[in-house]
Amino acid sequence: MKRSTRTLFALTAAAAFGGFAATAVNEVLENRAEAATAAPAPAPAPLPPPLATAASLPASVDGQAMPSLAPMLQRVMPAVVSVHTRQRVAVRNPFFDDPFFRRLFPQVPQERINESLGSGVIIDAQRGYVLTNHHVIEGADDVAVTLADGRTLKAEFLGSDADTDVALIRIPAENLAGLPLGDSGRLQVGDYVVAIGNPFGLSQTVTSGIVSAVGRSGIRGLGFQNFIQTDASINPGNSGGALVNLRGELVGINTASLNPRGSAAGNIGLGLAIPSNLARDVVHQLVTTGEVRRGTLGLDAQPLDARLARGLGLAENQLGALVTRVHAGSGADAAGLKPGDVVVEAGGQRITDALALHNFEGLQPVGAKVPLRVLRDGKTVDLSATLKEQPRSVDGATVDPRLAGARLAELPEAQRQARGRGVLVEEVAANSRAAQSGLRRGDVIVAGSAGTFDDLASFRAGLATPPQQLVLRIVRGNVQGTLVMQ
Repeated sequence: MKRSTRTLFALTAAAAFGGFAATAVNEVLENRAEAATAAPAPAPAPLPPPLATAASLPASVDGQAMPSLAPMLQRVMPAVVSVHTRQRVAVRNPFFDDPFFRRLFPQVPQERINESLGSGVIIDAQRGYVLTNHHVIEGADDVAVTLADGRTLKAEFLGSDADTDVALIRIPAENLAGLPLGDSGRLQVGDYVVAIGNPFGLSQTVTSGIVSAVGRSGIRGLGFQNFIQTDASINPGNSGGALVNLRGELVGINTASLNPRGSAAGNIGLGLAIPSNLARDVVHQLVTTGEVRRGTLGLDAQPLDARLARGLGLAENQLGALVTRVHAGSGADAAGLKPGDVVVEAGGQRITDALALHNFEGLQPVGAKVPLRVLRDGKTVDLSATLKEQPRSVDGATVDPRLAGARLAELPEAQRQARGRGVLVEEVAANSRAAQSGLRRGDVIVAGSAGTFDDLASFRAGLATPPQQLVLRIVRGNVQGTLVMQ
């Protein structure tokens, strides 16, 4: 055989062997892959299906009963109710101002009925007292309560406080179950809590979580603030419902879910509740006097920035409320506070800025004695002040004759959170001196001839000496303007 023939035969044989070897290796790899995904190795002993195990939890483990909230909730849930409100709203249609159109279309409604649903908690079964949120019953013409047993009872409005969002209503006291008020001051971050209410109209819904924070404040548009923050789900309809501890005591009234994207985004674990101790104080005042009276220190303050801190000889990062004015005869005046003092602590609570001090004042009753810690000339000074009551509204003529006919009032706290400062024009009498100068109901006075001011007391103090010309800067809707009062 020639060399060329032998070489060709060797190459053909090598190619055939290589193809066979490659095929064999490929088959082995494919068989391993199939064995890993499709043909599991037989287990030595079968295990019970996990779902079956979860569905049949044992009643006890090692002689200890499995924990459950059910016994506590059986006692608590009958005290949590649904609150239904109805409000009649006039329908404004300019065509039907004409009697001719009204005769042609008598069937067209002249009003509509707005209905809403919230939650409430029975706190006194003997008297039929039900605690809920102010915003649940605000403006309602009719309020009804549906109990856990299905009964629906007409409720009587006893009073409310918009600035803390607490309201008290009463239902007939017949076979009711009440919920004891706990001490919210004992709550600590990490304590377990349960929220009960009627979210989205679903009755008797329970969610659980922990206390995420206490004393939460600084949230725009929510009035005086000392909230309990929890990650227990709080959704629309939960407002006014109960936040209870594991002993079944009411420690908070669910009021809001903090969600920058709105309720459509769902719950994100940032729920807020009004502490039971605050609600207890508000209820006591509503029952005894029919209104809530608040004490005040009687001072004006502003935030402390780095420039002001340097000027006062303090660290640039020092926090506190810088006192700018002390009203004569006020609690702050009697305590010895002076302009230039920096309040850093009140009643044992840290004060970070002027808003924090204002929020603290708004949660104190008239006559409360409050220890204060201030920085003065770089030194720490401890003082004690007794809070006095300030009128919530006054006749404009008592402030300045050019304001005759106007009724001036403190800004609602939710509005103050948005605007910061000012005085609300509550009413203006027709053809009065104030009306003739252009002042209107709903205007907010934010500055005057004497400069800016914090509140009604500060506005009055600034005009104690009547200016030759009274000029007011007002906000009407979203527009600012200036009025010269005649």
